[in-house]
Amino acid sequence: MLSVFCSPSRYTQGKNATASLGAEMNGLGLTGPALIVGSRSPIRLLAATWKQTLSEVGIAYAVYEFGGECSLPEIERIKQAAKQHKSRVIIGAGGGKVLDAARAVAADLELPIVNCPTVASSDSPCSALSVIYSEDGVAQGSRFHRRNADLVLVDTQVIAQSPPRLLVAGMGDALATWFEARTCVDGGVKNLRGGLSTQTALALAELCYRTLLADGADALRSVQMQVVTPALERLVEANTLLSGIGFESSGLAAAHAIHNGLTTAKATHDYLHGEKVAFGLLTQLVLEGQPRTVLNRVLGFATEVGLPITLAEIGLSELPKDVLEGIAVRATAENDTIHNEPFEVTADMVTDAILAADAMGRAWKKTSV
Repeated sequence: MLSVFCSPSRYTQGKNATASLGAEMNGLGLTGPALIVGSRSPIRLLAATWKQTLSEVGIAYAVYEFGGECSLPEIERIKQAAKQHKSRVIIGAGGGKVLDAARAVAADLELPIVNCPTVASSDSPCSALSVIYSEDGVAQGSRFHRRNADLVLVDTQVIAQSPPRLLVAGMGDALATWFEARTCVDGGVKNLRGGLSTQTALALAELCYRTLLADGADALRSVQMQVVTPALERLVEANTLLSGIGFESSGLAAAHAIHNGLTTAKATHDYLHGEKVAFGLLTQLVLEGQPRTVLNRVLGFATEVGLPITLAEIGLSELPKDVLEGIAVRATAENDTIHNEPFEVTADMVTDAILAADAMGRAWKKTSV
């Protein structure tokens, strides 16, 4: 089997990077008209900067306000807007679901895609897939696209002004990257692009984990103070670039499959992707029988930055048997990534691991007070 490594064509990050959007696009030969797909806050915050930077290089554009869910109907609505404006490039501006929807539209219309994450809440910007949800927020599956973004542009000044919870959620998503990548590489299973991992991808996944441990807490303090620091720059790169390349080019395992299962419980819908992935990671580590030293390191980091380590912290303080069974059944659905684990995983095993991970998290909280 061939090894396959994927990444964006260009990655640009830094304070006030949005001001260089026009120049970056021009340098890559990307011309208008452009359709900017953005959520309400980025539109309000960046409208003036978009006008200036895109007008400097003569790129005409229109703005579409994202409806809130990366669902098939929303993707169709954005496609119609792109056709109406005769768009030749799609620009996504916002969080992971905005970028996933914009990426799906660009893929369907065979247009270039520019991702401008305004939060560091997931590793979506650098990937070539879109997670599709129902209109009420239940994960329905992933759509894989032929190419990664032409440009990922990350403005750390904007991210420094975002809610700290979103940065922490990004850490939860990134925290799973190294563990899932290692599981896939050790098992010789295919990555998300259908090939084996490269040494480069695995090394970046490990660097992602080491950066989280080293800079996570300091980066969180930077966002709480709304300032850009070297620690925040490194952490944003870990959440966005290192995690994005690490997961796509090495693979996913139980943590993300358990996240998918958790989305079937309505009580979790107020919690973010990375928050549910963090609890999914604890469940994966229990499922794999990882040493207590590994679990303690993850529990300690999660506690330090405020990631959930119990069911109650993702809305499941009460977990009826039928809801728990529904989570486990969805997590072990055919073709989901839990089957990249090096042993057969059943719904009963997931049920037990979820309850054991929750008990471990509750015990940790008692001893760490």
